[in-house]
Amino acid sequence: MSERKNIPSLRALADEDRATSKKARASWQIFTIMAEFIEATEYLSEIRPAISIFGSARLPEASPYYAQTQAIARLFSDAGFAVISGGGGGLMEAANRGAHGGRSPSVGLNIELPHEQSGNSYQDITMRFRHFFTRKVTFVKNSDAFVLMPGGFGTLDELTEVLTLIQTGKSRKVPVVLVGSTFWHGLLEWVKTTLLPLALISTEDLNLFEVVDTPEAALAAVLSFYEGNAIKNKEKPDENSFYSENF
Repeated sequence: MSERKNIPSLRALADEDRATSKKARASWQIFTIMAEFIEATEYLSEIRPAISIFGSARLPEASPYYAQTQAIARLFSDAGFAVISGGGGGLMEAANRGAHGGRSPSVGLNIELPHEQSGNSYQDITMRFRHFFTRKVTFVKNSDAFVLMPGGFGTLDELTEVLTLIQTGKSRKVPVVLVGSTFWHGLLEWVKTTLLPLALISTEDLNLFEVVDTPEAALAAVLSFYEGNAIKNKEKPDENSFYSENF
């Protein structure tokens, strides 16, 4: 090419006030991101083992999925797992509510949104995030298992991100449990009949998650995963078998 593209740097902007303002905003945003990571580490580093429960904020208390989510959270809480949710309403509230009544902490990772998300009242530990990605990192870094209840785009986003991180080795392998075979059937059939034949995923990737229908089966799937890993490694289960800092 005879001519090079003219791509001015921030320093080369003609309007110095504008350039300074942009740099100041970018620098301040970096500090707020760092602050969220530091606060999350201080609050949650000792809250282990823990699971995250994802599900729709739009399903009301009258939904059967609400009662099921609450029962799952209570089982895990009484089994010694802190329960982490998004801190909002719907199934997030059900998760915090179930854990709040149990013996382990109920944690809410709330996000500031313009139209929704007011924190529910069942959180023993409450954190607020301005940035979605710092909140998502906090979920993954501090969770020893993921339980996915029915939900919309946000729940699907969390599911695919967790599976991608495990699939690519960027996160340690942990149990991913989908609750509700009827709800998840269509998506899983599409994965098996469309993604798999096109070699967009591997057959082994179908083993990254498990589908169950009851609260007891969800807890059993997580416990079985860690007991199996301990047996495989010829080690007795201890707190380190539930998590590592390899993230």
